[in-house]
Amino acid sequence: MSITILVIVLSLLSLAVVVAAIRVWKGPSSGNSAVAGDLIFFVFIGAVAVLGVVFDIDSVMDIILISALLGFLSVLSLARWMQGGRR
Repeated sequence: MSITILVIVLSLLSLAVVVAAIRVWKGPSSGNSAVAGDLIFFVFIGAVAVLGVVFDIDSVMDIILISALLGFLSVLSLARWMQGGRR
């Protein structure tokens, strides 16, 4: 992977974080802010994946898998909390 592609990918991920941070700050509801916060988390996971591939780190897939599972479970618990504990 060339350095140009790395810069482009990380720039686009940074742009996604900026847009999501604006949505967290100005979100009209707590649901919008929660989804934007989740997007920031998964952009971070994407950045770790890209850097892991570039620097040839073997354990990066384990880190990504565990982080993605924790992020998914946190979204589920947040959605349940927003619905008042109902299923």
